[in-house]
Amino acid sequence: MLTRTFRAPKVPEVFLLFWVVKLLTTGMGEAGSDFLGAVSIPLAAAIGIGGFFVVLWLQLRADSYHPVRYWLTVLSVALFGTMIADGPHVALGTPYAVDSAVYLVLLGGLLVWWRQSEGTLSVHSITSSRRERFYWGAVLLTFGLGTALGDTTAIEVGLGFRWSIVLFGVLILVPYALWRVGLNATAAFWSAYVLTRPLGASVADWLGKPHASGGLGWGDGTVTGIALLIFAVLVAYLAVSHADVDSREVIPEQTALDPVPD
Repeated sequence: MLTRTFRAPKVPEVFLLFWVVKLLTTGMGEAGSDFLGAVSIPLAAAIGIGGFFVVLWLQLRADSYHPVRYWLTVLSVALFGTMIADGPHVALGTPYAVDSAVYLVLLGGLLVWWRQSEGTLSVHSITSSRRERFYWGAVLLTFGLGTALGDTTAIEVGLGFRWSIVLFGVLILVPYALWRVGLNATAAFWSAYVLTRPLGASVADWLGKPHASGGLGWGDGTVTGIALLIFAVLVAYLAVSHADVDSREVIPEQTALDPVPD
């Protein structure tokens, strides 16, 4: 079946500022979810779940990329992804390591399905509505996986927030180094994308959690507010400068079934 085809990819160009904003969303997702949960569970659910579906619906119905809409969607996925990662542990008592394994299997299965269906996992190929749905499904699962991984190392393994920052700060450089020596760019991207979540969340927890828990004690609300301010400034810059726009147009005859090389 054919789907809507867009004239250009509906995701931003991947460059340094992309990773900076992505890390901010991971930190805000972690701190914001904890802050809202402490204030009111119904409020957290309304913003985290309701906001996720509203913003994602707006993103999916659009025909072109816009940085404000795109990054608000990523932020809403960060909040929702934190909730779905913490939910099984809180409600069912499952270890974070088990949750990590479950999300890893789900993500792997989705990527295989995406690859078999579309012929590519490249973010430069998000030029149809079907590929975009695969993309956001994968993004959501990376947030769930990354959140569970960060909690596994910080809490269950006992590294704490600071050593988790060191661990994931080193690990996130590995895909880049391997890409420099020949690793497929798409594989490097998705590996780094998963690792941004535990890295950003560990930084947010270290800054926001009380001293007794190994943090600096700033408070989750303060960390969320500071990150949100920086996030707004950077996204506004992208909206004005168009520095992250992938200007390559899709060949008009191309359909959702045409493979795009990685």
